[in-house]
Amino acid sequence: MVSAERLLCASEIIAAPWPLLVTTLHIASGFSGWLQVTVSEAFLSNKTISPEQAARVLERYLRNFYDLNETDTISTKIMKSKRNLLEEKLQEMQQFFGLKVTGQLDAPTLELMHTPRCGVPDVQHFSTLDGRPVWKKRHITYRITNYTPDMRREDVDSTFEKAFQVWSHVTPLKFNKINSGEADIMILFAYGAHGDLNPFDGRNGILAHAVGPGPGLGGDAHFDEAEVWSKNYRGTNLFLVAVHEIGHSLGLGHSSDRTSIMFPNYGNLDFNTFRLSADDIRGIQSLYGGPEKHQPMPNPDRPTSVACDPNLSFDAITTAEDNIFFFKDRFFWRKIPAKAMISHSLISSVWPTLPSGIQAAYEIKGRNQVFLFKDDKYWLMNNLRLQVNYPKSIHSLGFPGYVRRIDAAVFNPFIYKTYFFVGNQYWRYDERRGSMDPGYPQFTSKRFSGIGPKVDAVFFFKKYYYFFQGANQLEYDALAHRVTKRLRSNSWFSC
Repeated sequence: MVSAERLLCASEIIAAPWPLLVTTLHIASGFSGWLQVTVSEAFLSNKTISPEQAARVLERYLRNFYDLNETDTISTKIMKSKRNLLEEKLQEMQQFFGLKVTGQLDAPTLELMHTPRCGVPDVQHFSTLDGRPVWKKRHITYRITNYTPDMRREDVDSTFEKAFQVWSHVTPLKFNKINSGEADIMILFAYGAHGDLNPFDGRNGILAHAVGPGPGLGGDAHFDEAEVWSKNYRGTNLFLVAVHEIGHSLGLGHSSDRTSIMFPNYGNLDFNTFRLSADDIRGIQSLYGGPEKHQPMPNPDRPTSVACDPNLSFDAITTAEDNIFFFKDRFFWRKIPAKAMISHSLISSVWPTLPSGIQAAYEIKGRNQVFLFKDDKYWLMNNLRLQVNYPKSIHSLGFPGYVRRIDAAVFNPFIYKTYFFVGNQYWRYDERRGSMDPGYPQFTSKRFSGIGPKVDAVFFFKKYYYFFQGANQLEYDALAHRVTKRLRSNSWFSC
């Protein structure tokens, strides 16, 4: 089992922006008497860091993450100088992070050493932990032993559920939360010393640490309560840190790929657009293999038979490329009409940062854009990937302040306009101009004869609108402006 000490996620010094380089210092302490440090005077004055402190930062960093220790320097003293050994380790670190390999403690290198990061020793390319520890079973339990006061309890539960689903989606592993007893992965929020010989060091220092698979402490993940945890970026994003630490709990080491969740430094990824990198997937599948074929929906309380429930209703429906997506609570069904295929998943297993309970959705054909709505916010997907700088307010589209949510939405490709349904009324939005048409809202029943008063979901497919109201569905000819069929809502599922 890998020791907790080697898995300590640490940052010794708070990260800070760096101004231009203006001065050169020569360190004269410890191992680092030979090193030239190029650093800004502003940094020295603002952070009151001395050459000796810079030397200690370097030595501590190389000891923690690049296996520099006294034994090595003593045993290799005859064959190489301390200077050469330090230079070699520093070059290894610079190469790993894609810095200019100078072998000198220059400003970019020192800046990187001030960035919050995880403490597993860095290695070139993707790595599993030493000895490749893995879980010998496919069903793994986890338990949240206590909760941070920074977040609502349900948000913490949801965050960890989504974090585990990130890994279950690409492996045959299944994760189940238990509320008492000993779990395989015990999750703890704690201050300072907390019983594992690896004390936390306060805010903006150590974020969390985890232990690789094994008995006892094996798999356990601890999070520093001194941090301000959040489900966004108001503090430290719990989801991103949790996904990273669970990676260690499953046996992964660090990746030098900056797009990887297993990259050592925190703050490199945007949780709004997060997806596992190819490097992450390659690494975890080298330990456990890929997901099982026809892997069931990871939720035992929603059996597949729910799709054929005669009373089934939907929250939102939209086409997306060659698919039709049906949203319900935390789930969605994916229908491929051309292949008569249908699958189902948790929303969070495919889009971890998208909320459950999507209330409206529509696709703009030709742009590969899908818009999704919940309450007064909306998200944009391009080619089924969530985009940055979202969610945005629905009021930025031109809705008045009293509109708090959208019930349904559909795009008409003939006129390049989108209909938004709210209560018994609708608005019309011109996608080319990017603004609402004047003269709205209007009553739905006046424009769409036979439809109303309230629409749960609607989508456009092959010249027809399909309006959903409870367990019923109405096929509506968009050119003839009339209802042509009455169906059950789940008629698309071949029940």
